[in-house]
Amino acid sequence: MADDLILVDEPASGVRRITLNRPEKRNALNHPLRGAILDALADHDVDPDVRVTIIRGAGTCFSSGYDLGGGSDGHELPFPTAPGEGQWPRHVTDGWMGIWDLAKPVIAQVHGWCLAGGSELATGCDLVYVATDARMGYPAVRFGVPDMHFHAWFLGMRRAMEMMITGDAITGVEAVAEGWANAAWPVDELDEAVLAVARRVADLPTEIVQMNKRAVHTQMEYMGMRAGIRAGTELCALGTHSSAMAGFLEKVRGEGLTEALQARDEPFGDYRADGPGEV
Repeated sequence: MADDLILVDEPASGVRRITLNRPEKRNALNHPLRGAILDALADHDVDPDVRVTIIRGAGTCFSSGYDLGGGSDGHELPFPTAPGEGQWPRHVTDGWMGIWDLAKPVIAQVHGWCLAGGSELATGCDLVYVATDARMGYPAVRFGVPDMHFHAWFLGMRRAMEMMITGDAITGVEAVAEGWANAAWPVDELDEAVLAVARRVADLPTEIVQMNKRAVHTQMEYMGMRAGIRAGTELCALGTHSSAMAGFLEKVRGEGLTEALQARDEPFGDYRADGPGEV
């Protein structure tokens, strides 16, 4: 199943590329897909032939977020996390932030929708390059609290506040201007542009790249980024007990997920009108 969920190729010497391969679900992140991504990254980290990894999505987008449509039913979490209240946000946050702990750099190549869990995956990567018309957002704030509170760290307080209390998305161009992404290109140029960056990374001594990756993350750790994001998972857990969340889940049970999401976004005329799929 993992082999079907991701496609792995080597587009240049030292460059390994992972393509999320659930295009029919807009690469919604179910448990098996998340596990396949993290397992492949771990394999690449110990493979001497790999110096840098690119992650991208097949089809119309990078990822529409976590699979809320039952795609994880019957599947265990891909790695253990202490059970109890808040297990889910701790689990997914630890997974994506674990990309920081890999020795080799990981590049997110984002096109189309990059929502909720998809935005968390991209944020955990070391570099983020986007299509100019990509859309990054967290629409789940309209009924709950995000799992991974990266917004204030990467987008600044004002933009973070705007996104967190409206659920609105930003474009690829805005994501670069605000500091979440490194650069943006037209979608038909994105593959080659990202590959060119990956080649530059691969041409450097890998042990030096690894230490310099760690140097940047160490500074962010001392500023409290990881601790802050981890602390935010407690707010996510608290949010699951809100009346808004209870009302959303009741609507899902009574009318179905698609109808509940449509009702959530209809007043704003955005996500469901444009059809991102899950989240």
